[in-house]
Amino acid sequence: MTSPTSPISPTTPENVQRVACVGAGVIGGGWVAHFLARGYDVTAWDPAPDAESRLRRLVDAAWPALTRLGLADGASRDRLTVAPTLELAVADAEFVQESAPEKLDLKRDLLTRLDAATPPGVVIASSTSGYPMTDMQTTAADPSRLVVGHPFNPPYLIPLVEVVGGERTDAAAVAWASRFYEAAGKSVITMDREVPGFIANRLQEALWREALHMVANGEATVRDIDASITEGPGLRWAVMGPMLTFALAGGEGGMAHMLDHFGPSLKSPWTRLEAPELDRELYDAVVAGCDEAADGRTIAELVAERDRGVIDVLRATGRLDREADPR
Repeated sequence: MTSPTSPISPTTPENVQRVACVGAGVIGGGWVAHFLARGYDVTAWDPAPDAESRLRRLVDAAWPALTRLGLADGASRDRLTVAPTLELAVADAEFVQESAPEKLDLKRDLLTRLDAATPPGVVIASSTSGYPMTDMQTTAADPSRLVVGHPFNPPYLIPLVEVVGGERTDAAAVAWASRFYEAAGKSVITMDREVPGFIANRLQEALWREALHMVANGEATVRDIDASITEGPGLRWAVMGPMLTFALAGGEGGMAHMLDHFGPSLKSPWTRLEAPELDRELYDAVVAGCDEAADGRTIAELVAERDRGVIDVLRATGRLDREADPR
């Protein structure tokens, strides 16, 4: 990414009032619902002839969940406008979220059109789930303001968004986008480099591949695989991620003890994915990363936090008798 060379956006991330959403399918419509619930004015555009009716149905379907989560002051479905053209949709936008289908030529062309039609300096983000911005920004006149803002489905419910620029993106645009998403109520990972598939999709893909291998080989059913996550590690992952979860498997010794004890099993023939070599550099990086993530909390404190969280997840999903809660 390039270093900042020119001002990015005339509006600060916290003061944005109008958002444009280009593409109103499942992901784009989810973004529309999210931004409306956060109190923004939203202008949407999609080339499909029935786009407006589908979009309004999607927003209506999402609204009960958004109401339970808590609506921002002034949030209203009446603040949605569906524009007849792309140019009108972004004419007065202070931020643009593009959510077109995952076709590289389509994305590249659409981002070029958005760059030409959007007011100068306004940040334009793509919801791509796999393409690097470097490959999508090649024909834009001002690629410096193009970033990836990769959400998880549904965007109105799942808080994660991964933000990263391309080789020709201004670092200030990435910083601006991250601040905007945070102001809009998202949980943001700002990546310092492009990674194929980003972070969460890479992890999902590994699990997905293993599941397909097991089904193909008759080793487990789809029901077994889903239950193995929802009744097993998924409960812990809802509280803390796989790295800290494994660190707790090492007991008081933490990740270092876990790697010493279980590290050799990385070469066991369990997985169909090739395991990395557990050399000293990787070993030290994983241990240090877990120490950083723990942020001063002891193993006992992390265990207590995990246990409270898993109980809350069990209760929230109806698997634990709410009346049994002693609190």
